[in-house]
Amino acid sequence: MAKKKKSPGGDTICLNKRAKHEYSIETRFEAGVSLTGWEVKSLREGRGQLVDSYVIFKNDEAWLVGAHITPLITASTHYVTEPRRERKLLLNRREIDKLITAVDAKGYTCVALALYWKNGRVKCEIALVKGKKLHDKRADEKEKDWNRQKQREMSTSAR
Repeated sequence: MAKKKKSPGGDTICLNKRAKHEYSIETRFEAGVSLTGWEVKSLREGRGQLVDSYVIFKNDEAWLVGAHITPLITASTHYVTEPRRERKLLLNRREIDKLITAVDAKGYTCVALALYWKNGRVKCEIALVKGKKLHDKRADEKEKDWNRQKQREMSTSAR
């Protein structure tokens, strides 16, 4: 039996690193994404971006807004492609209800953190987040610098 080749980048298509810097992440959810054929082909080539993407709720459905999927020139010659269109997220009813109540009542925001492959399907990791204040960002930077400095000292003392 032939084994499937793993792609060199792993199963992750793209990450939203900016969201981890700008927001404190409270709760994470996994959602399926409704895509067209050319979008799947482009994502297989790694042509997706989640910078400035977020989730909105219309008619009790979740929609991914601001995600950019660059079309392939060869795959999308006879389609009218729209790289920044809204894409429907596939979630359970109770998950959607939980997200809607948190966003409306508690002042949370819902953002996309990552796109990745799972069993041949594209999944989107979304999260309930709260915006960080400037002093929170500074504290995180100090902690990262301190951890980096500790690692350097440990590696030089081990020699």
